[in-house]
Amino acid sequence: MALLEPADAMSIFTDGLPQFLNILPPVIREKLQVGADFDSLVEVVLDYGRPAEVRFRDRIDRMANVTVSEHDIEFVVKAIGEFGEDNRAGIERTLHRISCIRNRQGRIIGLTCRVGRALEGTIDIIDDLVRSGQSILFLGRPGIGKTTKLREVARVLADEVGRRVVIVDTSNEIAGDGDVPHPGIGSARRMQVRIPSLQHQTMIEAVENHMPEVIVIDEIGTEQEAMAARTINERGVQLIGTAHGQSLENLMLNPTLCDLIGGIQAVTLSDDEARRRGTQKTVLERKAPPTFDVIIELLDYDRLAVHTNVQKTVDLMLRGLPPRPEIRVRKASGQMEVIQEEETPEIAEPGFNQKFPSLSHRPEKVERTNSQEIQRPPAPARAPTRERRSSQDPVRIYPYGIARTRLERAIRESKASAIICNDIHQADAVIAIRSTVQNGPNKLKELRKSVPIVVVKSNTFAQIATALQDVVGQGDRKDLEKDAVEEAARAVEQVLQTGKPIDLGPRDARLRKLQHQLAESKRLAAESVGEEPNRRLRILPTRSAS
Repeated sequence: MALLEPADAMSIFTDGLPQFLNILPPVIREKLQVGADFDSLVEVVLDYGRPAEVRFRDRIDRMANVTVSEHDIEFVVKAIGEFGEDNRAGIERTLHRISCIRNRQGRIIGLTCRVGRALEGTIDIIDDLVRSGQSILFLGRPGIGKTTKLREVARVLADEVGRRVVIVDTSNEIAGDGDVPHPGIGSARRMQVRIPSLQHQTMIEAVENHMPEVIVIDEIGTEQEAMAARTINERGVQLIGTAHGQSLENLMLNPTLCDLIGGIQAVTLSDDEARRRGTQKTVLERKAPPTFDVIIELLDYDRLAVHTNVQKTVDLMLRGLPPRPEIRVRKASGQMEVIQEEETPEIAEPGFNQKFPSLSHRPEKVERTNSQEIQRPPAPARAPTRERRSSQDPVRIYPYGIARTRLERAIRESKASAIICNDIHQADAVIAIRSTVQNGPNKLKELRKSVPIVVVKSNTFAQIATALQDVVGQGDRKDLEKDAVEEAARAVEQVLQTGKPIDLGPRDARLRKLQHQLAESKRLAAESVGEEPNRRLRILPTRSAS
């Protein structure tokens, strides 16, 4: 089969896909060309002795009848040329990236052929931030589009805003392979990095030799690169970059990269200062101003969270208050919509760890997935009375001994109708770590009978996310109990007035038992009738034996 010419069928492919298909073994290329969704094609995976895989944005197709051979891998390697020290290669004047896996002898036994695209309009959702002149850091899982956005940012700033932009391009991933950069970066200049471990040196060289107004850098991953980024920022150059991690919390917990958000240090306070702040003597504080002014967490391809004031957000998180970032989404029509406004309390000086009033009384715009009301027993007499809540109010959760930032992230990612409450007596539920519950603090003992307490074994995001779902699920069960009891109460009144039996709606055994107990409390008999799942309670006018 003849190889495709670059000009052939260019209208049906986008952004150099003919060149991408040309490097693939003929049998895999032929199968791809039959009904494949090229718009969502992400990568082709070739592992020696295993079926070839074609990965799309929403699925993975395995070619069960195509086993990758040594000849197939050799075909691709010869078509693309030599791999660098980072085991990456490319196709000249395209954005596609080919990465290899080697065995212990250094022979290539696996290839990941990723499709690279230059897509205009991908940063419309953050266009105001890009043009503001602030330094921006993108966070997100691999493959979610960080590099694609960097490429478009460089083009917009260079061509539309008219700034001097220099791209520090490790592995030629932003501007493509070869000495001539891909037109997707516009008129921005590109500096190639010969050895990935020397990326930090190239960053400093770009500032010292080429007078940029903007530096674009992908995958800041080492302490040296973080220090180079700080040096660039202190020289007044706008930085646009990406870093390893999915959220701001990941960055704070990363000792290598936490300098990007100012660094964190433990400070020992005097007895008087600790008493004045209302904290322990050892507290965490930010060491310096953050390198980046804005952090953008890519939650999905068209959904992101924006921290517009990183310095303030980090200070709040160190004081135990979760962030409330701005959530932006791109609609199907292409328009941007803010579905959650960024809301943070003002920070009072002095002292980073000063106590704040409860945030639960602030008016908040909350993403809701349901509008069910979660009923709770009344608070103890000694505790302040909880405010009356409507069915539209989110569940107020008090985190006891767990990371508030992780709970906030779980609420944000699951779109749960819940908020974090700073006053335990105003909470509708408590999520506590097992060690604190086993120690039996008096605060939890007082609330155990009035507020549901969900216990987690460890302070991990997965455990906290599961506990959050349990809290929301408890709300659903309470609603069912309330509906069942109210239905039985109405039926009891009607039976007492008319003297005729009444059948209630189908319920499970637990809810039928609650209804039966209510009927007995009014000295009426009741019986379960029907077969599951339509088994229900019948309330009789006969007086019960009790």
